[in-house]
Parts: sequence; structure tokens; C-alpha cells
Amino acid sequence: MVRYLITNGLAEVLNIDKLTYAGNRSSLQTVDKHQTYHFMHADILDAAAIKQAITEFRPTAIMHLAAESHVDRSIDGPAAFIETNVVGTYQLLQCTLEYWTALNSQDKAAFRFHHISTDEVYGSLGMDGLFTEQTAYDPRSPYSASKASSDHLVRSWYHTYGLPILITNCSNNYGPYHFPEKLIPLIILNAMERKPLPIYGQGDNIRDWLYVDDHVTALWQVVTKGEPGETYNIGGNMERTNLEVVKTACAILDDALPSDQGPYSDLIEFVTDRPGHDLRYAIDSSRIKTELGWEPKESFDSGLRKTIDWYLKNDWWWKPIRDAKYAGQRLGTTMPNSSAT
Repeated sequence: MVRYLITNGLAEVLNIDKLTYAGNRSSLQTVDKHQTYHFMHADILDAAAIKQAITEFRPTAIMHLAAESHVDRSIDGPAAFIETNVVGTYQLLQCTLEYWTALNSQDKAAFRFHHISTDEVYGSLGMDGLFTEQTAYDPRSPYSASKASSDHLVRSWYHTYGLPILITNCSNNYGPYHFPEKLIPLIILNAMERKPLPIYGQGDNIRDWLYVDDHVTALWQVVTKGEPGETYNIGGNMERTNLEVVKTACAILDDALPSDQGPYSDLIEFVTDRPGHDLRYAIDSSRIKTELGWEPKESFDSGLRKTIDWYLKNDWWWKPIRDAKYAGQRLGTTMPNSSAT
């Protein structure tokens, strides 16, 4: 999002980041020195720091993408998800409300608070149907429950205080700069290193895949053209089973990085399923298409090919992560420890 805004000259940006294990400032090296880009190392739980940042920067819009986001990590340690996604969202809303209330009438009318969320808040679909903006919430993991809670908080600040909010719920993102705990980058990097390619259960869980650059353009459409108080679902219209995702990645790698040790699909390994693993997610994006004129440009195959090509050419980015932060180990198999409950 930051790279898109700065590169295209769309906005001056203050990027606030806690820099958790998944934070990586090298992801922004192409815009880091730009005069319209500013960085602040802070936690959204730190109300004083956030209040100061908002007061000094005087934003016309706040896009809230700060979140703990990995389902498996939420199973191992849910506390961080409640703290950041729920309490952190509350703190950010309060600081924003105080700032917005003090604006003049023209600036108040133009201001937007955009909360970026997930389709996982809707729960699990059967083999038919799509998530719409009217689908009832039914979260099944600590992660999705924390995001559902934050959605409800944001919506209530609109109804109670009049804060002009927007909410978007998106399907699974993929693309360059993706932290390698997530399925697609994990599979790419494991395959490149000839490590097992783990697939939960039988690989029949279905997700709708959205290329990250398509998501970014959708977010900009919403924050600039969306109707305050409304929700917009953003999907790639590209449903695939996990097994199909992995086999497609393997086929692309067979072509892009041939191995004399055999096809990459030989590395596929089925492992014990994730607890509470939702069967299927699928987004109905008709509202954002009809009202805001957005639809994805990338097909799953073209987006995945671009993603694999990026990882093949950018080991400077992912290799330090694999060496020092996350080497591909299984997550989400332990009960929370007592300090996190």
C-alpha cells in the first residue's frame, strides 16, 4: 500500500509500524528516501505515541492495516491477537475520534478511517454460496474472532460517535514481500531448498486468492470513493483448493527453476490438519465492482507466476528472514501457555 501511494504520487504517508517478527523495513527501500514518505516505530497500543503522531501529521485519512494475522500463531498464542487486533483497534479509534472531533466541518466531512479486515470473520462456507457484505459473522479461530471483534468496534464508532469509517473484508492475499509463514511463500521457498511441502489434511480446503497489487488498488478506491459507514468485500474470484495451489506453484517452478532431482510436486507431504480448519472461503465482490468500478486484473496463474519470479530474483529479502526469523517450521500445534491466557 505504501509503495503504491508513494510511487504514484497519490498521498503523503506516515507509516506507523511496531516492527514485530514480520516487520521488515527493507520492504520499503524503494520509497524509504522519498520526501513524501515518513516512518514511525510505534505500537498502536501506545495511545500517547499514536495521539502525538496523528496530531502532528494531521492526516486526511487513516488506513488501519496493523494486525496480527497468522491463524496458526493465534492457536499457539491468542493473547497477542486480542491485544493488537482488539485493544489496539480500540486505542486507535479513540485517538482518531479525539482528532476528528476537533477538525473544522469541512475537514470532518472529508476525513475517513478505513479498517482493513478479512473474510475469515464470516466463518466457513459449504461447497456452495459466497460471502456477501450481509453474511452473518461466525469466526472459528482466535485470529478471526479478534478481527470480527475489531470490525464490530469500528462499526460501533460510526453509529455511536459519527466517525466516518469504512470496512473492507478481503480474501487470501499473495504476492511479493509476503512473510514466509504463509502458504504460498512457504511452498515456494521450501521447494527452492528441496524441503517438504506441507499440506494440511488432504489439501481440499478452498480459498479465494487475491493478488496483493489488486488488493491495494481496491483499498485506494474504497478510501477515496467509498460511502462512510459501509463495508466492501474484496476478492480475487479465484477459488483453489490448497492442493491445487501447491501443484500449480510446483508446475511453474518446474519451468522456471528446473531441478535434476525430480519435479517439485514430489516434495508434497500431507500433515495433520489445523485445528478448526475452515473448509471454504469465497467472496462476492459485486458491490465494489458495481459501486466503485474495481475488479482484479490478475488471474491466479499470472499472479502466482509473478510471485514466484519475484522470489527467485530477490533472495536478498527473504534469505535473512529464513536464516534468522522463520525457517519454515510448523506452527499452530501447541496449546497456549499460561502466560498467554
